[in-house]
Amino acid sequence: MSKVLEVNNVYKRIKGKSILNGVTLSVEQGRVLGIMGPNGQGKTTLLNVIQGFLKVNKGEIFIDGNAINTNSKESIAYLQDKNIFPKSMKIKEAISLYGNFFEDFNVDKMNYYLEFMNLDRNSKIKDLSKGMSEKFNLSLVLSRKAKLYLLDEPISGVDPVSREKILDAILENLSEESSMIITTHYIGELERIFDDVAFLGDGRIIEYDEAENLRAKYNASIDEVYRKIFSE
Repeated sequence: MSKVLEVNNVYKRIKGKSILNGVTLSVEQGRVLGIMGPNGQGKTTLLNVIQGFLKVNKGEIFIDGNAINTNSKESIAYLQDKNIFPKSMKIKEAISLYGNFFEDFNVDKMNYYLEFMNLDRNSKIKDLSKGMSEKFNLSLVLSRKAKLYLLDEPISGVDPVSREKILDAILENLSEESSMIITTHYIGELERIFDDVAFLGDGRIIEYDEAENLRAKYNASIDEVYRKIFSE
């Protein structure tokens, strides 16, 4: 399979502090990479440099063999771990705004997700619970036809019902034509989605392999491997 993403020896400093320290990884077409680690270990910064929001201090990043540039956003759909819309905006207005930015946005698919997630298009962003907000933002991202989906902590802090809906939507969207990175410090039900797993600590890759290989190496679930690595 071809590599959709290549991250080669990437370093990033922010305000004089080292956040990423020589990160190297790749994602092949049709595969899901889980990047795991406690908060503050560099997961979100890594996604931001892949997206192109932040420039690296050293190293290279390639999407489909091309260095990250201003056009890379056309290939990447990014679910950020924060609200990106004015709180006074209605869901239907946010959909229109988002759709204007991305040519690959599918309105019919978005309408399907609104119904699937039980979201009212007339609701205001400020009135959405955390779970509803997560479901809405994920629906926007999954309504794009991207080569690479970046999901930053997609189920962090949401209730079990919302978590189940979010997981169902992610699973439904997986295909051989696209790839996905999910960052998390909460593994739980996400474990069954991952083809490959990278553990990130202090901006460095601690362990990185196919999920099945890691289970065999440690004779443990990915959740148990996580606990072992970050409790030492």
